[in-house]
Amino acid sequence: MSDDSDKVFHPGEIVPTSGIYECDCGQSHRYSTDVKGHRFPPVQDGCTGSGWTLKAASQPDP
Repeated sequence: MSDDSDKVFHPGEIVPTSGIYECDCGQSHRYSTDVKGHRFPPVQDGCTGSGWTLKAASQPDP
């Protein structure tokens, strides 16, 4: 995994690495994105988090 695993990405920022991201509130709200270059969505309604952290980078196609 890249250094992106410790960084918090905020809604509206560009997704740097395709993969599975988790909300930073600690309640395991997950958001899956498979397209690098798209923008991060808002966190879920009622969530106390402020952004997303990379949990599992997707593997590139062979």
